[in-house]
Amino acid sequence: MASRKRPATRLQPKVAARRPSQTPKRKAVTPRFPLQRQFDFQEAQGRYFNLRAIFNKLNARYFRNRIKDYRLVWGRKRRVRPRETVVFGTIQEEDRIIRIHPLLDRSFVPLWFIEYVVYHEMLHSVVADLYDEQGRRVVHHERFLKKERCFHWFRRAKAWEQENLARFLQ
Repeated sequence: MASRKRPATRLQPKVAARRPSQTPKRKAVTPRFPLQRQFDFQEAQGRYFNLRAIFNKLNARYFRNRIKDYRLVWGRKRRVRPRETVVFGTIQEEDRIIRIHPLLDRSFVPLWFIEYVVYHEMLHSVVADLYDEQGRRVVHHERFLKKERCFHWFRRAKAWEQENLARFLQ
């Protein structure tokens, strides 16, 4: 006599039969929102620089204290250093987080370069993105670059970045 299988219902999802040698899949992470709270980022105080103090200084000088409620964090330290390019900073506007690469928290990095990186990320919160003819987002458009050049040490910071980029790469 053949056994009949009951059809799967909404409450009982159909489960595929597993071979005995297979192990069940496990979830690597459990979703929590916002996503970045899953990771343990270092807060604003680094070994050499305090990102919160830099943010407050720049916010007062360039933005009239209009940028509020952002967390400043150092990113996670990686096991392997970057080989070709390095992203010095990112902004996560949904979570209001500005993350700075931990390689910048070193004694040879000048304060004005860290200030430039933080200023650049802060600009993303006040200058709206544009979209080109194909609908692609453009974040570093002419208006953004014009405001970026208003930073007091802009040329010096760009020159220092070009001269010292190899120190951050393997």
